[in-house]
Amino acid sequence: SNQKNGTMNQASSLHRIALFVRRTTTTTTRLAKRNVLVVSGTCRYHSSVPAAVYDDDDDYGTSSKQEQSTSSTSSSLSPPLYVSASRQHVGKTTTSMALLSGLQKRFNRVGFMKPVGQVCLEVEDDVQGTMLVDKDAVLVKEHFGLDHLKYRNISPVLIPRGYTRDYLDGKIDYHDQQELVRKAYKETLQSSDIVLCEGTGHCAVGSIVHASNAQVASWLGAKMVLIANGGLGNTFDALELNKALLDREGVDVCGVIVNKIQPDKLDQTREYITKALDIHWGQDAVPLVGCIPDRPFLGCPALADFERLFQTQLLTGRQHVLRHYRVSDLNLVATSLQVFLREMRTNPTRTLYVCHASRNDILLGFLMESPVLMERGGEGNQSALIVTGTDDHPLSEQVMDIVRDMKDSETAPPVMLVPQSTSRVMEQIVEYTPKLNYQDSHRADIAVEHYEQYIDFDLLLERSGHSLKQERSG
Repeated sequence: SNQKNGTMNQASSLHRIALFVRRTTTTTTRLAKRNVLVVSGTCRYHSSVPAAVYDDDDDYGTSSKQEQSTSSTSSSLSPPLYVSASRQHVGKTTTSMALLSGLQKRFNRVGFMKPVGQVCLEVEDDVQGTMLVDKDAVLVKEHFGLDHLKYRNISPVLIPRGYTRDYLDGKIDYHDQQELVRKAYKETLQSSDIVLCEGTGHCAVGSIVHASNAQVASWLGAKMVLIANGGLGNTFDALELNKALLDREGVDVCGVIVNKIQPDKLDQTREYITKALDIHWGQDAVPLVGCIPDRPFLGCPALADFERLFQTQLLTGRQHVLRHYRVSDLNLVATSLQVFLREMRTNPTRTLYVCHASRNDILLGFLMESPVLMERGGEGNQSALIVTGTDDHPLSEQVMDIVRDMKDSETAPPVMLVPQSTSRVMEQIVEYTPKLNYQDSHRADIAVEHYEQYIDFDLLLERSGHSLKQERSG
């Protein structure tokens, strides 16, 4: 949550939703209420706004007849695949990337959209220049080299801090959101044989601004792929809740994928989830198109993840920022320096040490001993140190000078300073669920390779109504 709040604070003044002002018979009344000006992908409220601001080729909402025609847009276009989670932390983005990888092997050009995003990054767009887009849009576009797609279409709507209040206050219009997503999809489809959309969270996320995954999928006439975590009772309960909302919006579910299954329960999960789907949703109505065994490494955070979690950066050992650690690698240092150093020398491991800022001896001992172990061929020593409580107990200038002197050293171990208390840091690390990001391409590659092999693409495409006429040759 710290990471999200930090990012959203930066984006609070950049409400990037290009609002298309629809000129109807009630234009004067509606514009007086909205007063919206679109400038380079950001939305600013203004007291004296012209009737509308359009792209040269944009003719959305210019008449009541045209407004009615847009409601049938989704039915005239090829339906996208839309991926939504049953709840948080079920591997939705990882599954989306695996789906996209598999689709690229079957179609020449695969499009991608994150229609509604929240956590954003700054990128460059060839038309709008510097703009904010959803972080997962950046991950997918950069990882798969989707150069035929434009960021403004991949991430058409963002919901930054304050957006919900603005919507409820009437400053943002429902139809403007809808048309922006539809236009982005139409432009994406023009350069793609098939389009994959990744939702934000479960199917109800975004409901307060009438832009839930279920509603957005309905706008596009999409076929939904539901993602759930391994299990049986809780897994199906979560699927049932989301299915009810999709039914209300008239969205078809073309497949279910269950992730993070205990390997020894893979066959059991496949058998009983299939039975549950047949009994409750109709015989063979919604197929189970993927059962994916858990791979613990994919849930291990890297030091780069801790940088985002604690809003800080490594002071030393920057070259190891993508080194991963398990929760079982966590070790709170509460011993003497002698015992600590003896442990490092006799049992070199990949350990994530945590100590309080009052333990200068541990920090300096760690910095001095790690290079010695490296020079002796101690490749097994891949430890890192997080120093806590630096706000209440700042390190002395003498200690900081020693740390800074080692900043660019090739043999310096990773050291990170965080202001939070030791107990809070330990708690956050244990509870943290890392997300894929464009910087950690190694983990993304492994995740895609692992997930893709367990998905039945032929069945999924059959149920979603897509043919393979444009399948890759060779």
